[in-house]
Amino acid sequence: MAAAAWYHGDISQVVAEELLAKAGRDGSFLVRDSESVKGAYALCLLFQRHVYTYRILPDAEGLLSVQTIQGIQAKCFRTLPDLIGAYQHPNNGLVTPLLHPVHRPRLAEDSDGEDARGWGHPVSCPGAPLSSRIHIPQLHQRLQEQVHRSPASDFMGFMAEYLAHHVQDLEALSHGHPQLRHLSTALATACRALHSEIDFTLAGLETLARVFDPPVAPHSPAKEQGFLSSDPDLELLLNKISTVNHLLSSLEKKVLKSLQETVTRHNLALPSVAKAPLPAARPLAVQNFEVKVGKSQRAALMVDVSSGTVTITKRGSGSPEEVIPQDKILQLIKYQSVQSKVRLVCDRENQKSLSRDFIFPSARKREAFCQLLQLMKIQHSNLDEPEIISVYVGTWNMGSTPPPRSLASWLTSRGLGHTQDETTACIPHDIYVIGTQENSLGDREWVEFLCASLKTLMAIDYRVVALQCLWSIKIVVLVKPEHQRRISHVHTSSVKTGIANTLGNKGAVGVSFLFNGTSFGFINCHLASGSEKTHRRNQNYSDILHSLALGDKRLGGFDLTLRFTHLFWFGDLNYRLDMDVQDILSHIVKKDFQALLAVDQLSLEREKNKVFLRFSEGDISFPPTYRYERGTRDTYVWQKSKPTGIRINVPSWCDRILWKSHPETHMVCNSYGCTDDIVTSDHSPVFATFEVGVTSQFVPKEAPGSSPEALACIEWESIEVIVKTTSCSKCYIEFHSYCLEEVQRSGENTFQNWDTPGFLKMGWSSKNLPVLNPILPDLEYLGDQHLLLSIKGVESCESYGECCLALRSAIGTTAQQFETFLFHRGEETGSVRGWMRVRVPRGRCGTRERLYEWISFEEDDAEPAAEPPTCPKPPPQRLRSRPRSLPEPTTGYTNPAYFIFEGVP
Repeated sequence: MAAAAWYHGDISQVVAEELLAKAGRDGSFLVRDSESVKGAYALCLLFQRHVYTYRILPDAEGLLSVQTIQGIQAKCFRTLPDLIGAYQHPNNGLVTPLLHPVHRPRLAEDSDGEDARGWGHPVSCPGAPLSSRIHIPQLHQRLQEQVHRSPASDFMGFMAEYLAHHVQDLEALSHGHPQLRHLSTALATACRALHSEIDFTLAGLETLARVFDPPVAPHSPAKEQGFLSSDPDLELLLNKISTVNHLLSSLEKKVLKSLQETVTRHNLALPSVAKAPLPAARPLAVQNFEVKVGKSQRAALMVDVSSGTVTITKRGSGSPEEVIPQDKILQLIKYQSVQSKVRLVCDRENQKSLSRDFIFPSARKREAFCQLLQLMKIQHSNLDEPEIISVYVGTWNMGSTPPPRSLASWLTSRGLGHTQDETTACIPHDIYVIGTQENSLGDREWVEFLCASLKTLMAIDYRVVALQCLWSIKIVVLVKPEHQRRISHVHTSSVKTGIANTLGNKGAVGVSFLFNGTSFGFINCHLASGSEKTHRRNQNYSDILHSLALGDKRLGGFDLTLRFTHLFWFGDLNYRLDMDVQDILSHIVKKDFQALLAVDQLSLEREKNKVFLRFSEGDISFPPTYRYERGTRDTYVWQKSKPTGIRINVPSWCDRILWKSHPETHMVCNSYGCTDDIVTSDHSPVFATFEVGVTSQFVPKEAPGSSPEALACIEWESIEVIVKTTSCSKCYIEFHSYCLEEVQRSGENTFQNWDTPGFLKMGWSSKNLPVLNPILPDLEYLGDQHLLLSIKGVESCESYGECCLALRSAIGTTAQQFETFLFHRGEETGSVRGWMRVRVPRGRCGTRERLYEWISFEEDDAEPAAEPPTCPKPPPQRLRSRPRSLPEPTTGYTNPAYFIFEGVP
């Protein structure tokens, strides 16, 4: 079966609708892979400005049929082209015959000639032979561009640079180690042999283009369709390409294996760390803080975590010390207007609670004090399971050189930016997640080195949860020994985004798991390099988002960013600064980072909703982490010699850490910065630390069956949805949650209109929405639960968008309004709002304050209440506020994209 121009492979529903809208003619159609059923397809058909989507499903024998309107007998076909040919005739159950095939667009190229998805990325009908995947006219045009480019094609240049890269790495490693020189020589020979294979392949492709271009007759079927059904020479040549790719992959494995064996044989794995005597486990030292009480009174605060006390000593007053046990501290209030100020609310016997305000020398000292009190509360809480944990995330492009003997500054979050105070830097985190790129160490050596480093620093023997590697991209997850039993459902995955999406020099690795009842996802990536490659980096992000297989398989239809309570995405994202290099250097000298962030490609793309929708990132207050001169952090080297010439690499924040959490969960970023003393690479290591609320398996106070079973219920008054689509399909809503026994489904929407072009507005009344009954009715349990909603088309069963709702703010006797965005495959696809309430039966309304809820924030310097307030109910789930230039309607959409539905210009 020849490659068909109307088959677009794995494109999204949004892209399909955009292509059909550009075509503009009734009867325009294309076929793409189904998003809801593996091995099925979606037929997208344009009629009267609306897109109709029909599922093409295979039966048990592999025969294909279209799901059309009832009353039309389904016809079966062996191939997609046979099916498409039959439906080009009327009266087959479609709204209109298939008249005008929409061809695959030629992918936009970056400056180096590679398209957004990689060099020569083919799309073919399933089951087609290898030769049928090449579109000859496009191939010839690409070959003229690739082969005849001087001095050499960028493809050749990339391969040459990549192969030579390994030799350079080994030469760097062998400096001072003569034992490695023979390995470098052998590798160079292998590289030259592979070079010959590449030369042969490109020369053959050039010959093939010349051979096939002239003989094709002007009006022959092959010329009109743009493909050749088969040819043995083409088949042989494409097999040669496959062989080259296999050789490259094999070479990579040999390099890593040789490095691992040689480093182990010659004991090069940083012997000072491995052999250093390990200190005994030590309690946290008593910490002292100098503060001001009132306007001028000075005092000292002494925090003893082990004994669980805070001691206040006023300087020069002659008053005795005041010792406050941790169980008498009711609340800690951080002032936001004065970053160094905090209020301590304490309980006193038979008296009204006492409030004390303290002003610290700096905001960092205040944060250190708060962290120590939080740690004190945790250690003395007597809880069987933790409610709050600390997570460390680090990313570093190691530049294909071994690490220094000590990673202390990186692992303890010290250096530049928002860093840890020295009083809290050595408090061990519960989870360490280390992501590296261009890591030339063997897997085992790297993990052992990290564990030994942490054991030296923290006197804790951390356990390995997961290690996932893609060539030189690695992610390692380590946890404290006492948490090992709390980790379950560990999944790992990787995605290649290098040339043709088959080379692993660029891509991502990921790990996901459950910590008791909280799901975590971690993604470490290395995206396309080059200042001009913004579009390709965006495409890399999209490919990773769609292809990385992490989390609960039952949530596979949901956007990856919604599958986890907390998702962390980090790595060498490679986004650059769009500014002249001399101007950048001038701003760095003045530490004027805001001017640079205004031209930061990642920030700009996020503002345009191109990537990382609704992710968060800590404030950047450290200099760009790339591209330094190796051996120092005083000089940026912004010129780089490559086979294709001199490349300008302006200083940039390539290395980033972002995160996204479910609504109404606890997540605080306590540090975000980079080191200033690790100089082996041209990148500086970056770190971030987080305080994260977690849940555990809930145990109800009343045993099941001990009393008449009372049910909680989730009720809906109405739901209104707007999706960006040209479809006019009826839709239903799927409800997913771990608090439900099974997936629930609504009826079809009760009203819809598409008066505004490009948007479909739908609504459901309470009669068409199910009442959901959680498996447990307790308030304490329901307050931690979330619902995932998916808006699906009735005909296609494919999602128009998904969202996440927290139950906590809807608990009560009256319905609460919610509003949030819809996402699908990393794109914002719409908005949803409505009214819901969560009814909890009497007798099941007991709850308690979480360990992280006793710390609150005061918006200004107004006097807070002396009595600690109960935990306030969060506001409705609004993720973006209305622009200040427009009035805030009481029932209006907060998403500016949908003001048009309420008559706002």
